[in-house]
Amino acid sequence: MGIENLTPAAGSTHSKKRVGRGQGSGMGKTATRGQKGQKSRTGYKRKRNFEGGQQPLAKRLPKVGFHSKVVKPYVINIAKVKAVAELDEITMESIRSVHKIANSVTKVKLIGTGAKDLAAKIKDENVTTSGK
Repeated sequence: MGIENLTPAAGSTHSKKRVGRGQGSGMGKTATRGQKGQKSRTGYKRKRNFEGGQQPLAKRLPKVGFHSKVVKPYVINIAKVKAVAELDEITMESIRSVHKIANSVTKVKLIGTGAKDLAAKIKDENVTTSGK
């Protein structure tokens, strides 16, 4: 038994419908397209999401989703993480040494009471404080 001898199971395949090949075929004249109308004409092509003039589903549903490209800073409350407030120099490396932060974090914002007083200790442009 070779691959060249394989045949489909009996009754599993059907011969192709040959339309528009004369009246004797049973599919002549209108070639199974019906009588008149847009769908019976040559060159007819329905638009992909056309629903017969009804508002398409994609337009009926509300728009959802937005992903901002602005990098939001990682927020540290110095009232809760007192080790950051006790640092002599505040940089990204010094914050990482006392507080667990993911390596993907690029900006840090210090908040809480007394955060404004730490502005003089900050030596890194990626670390900011709350308040004006």
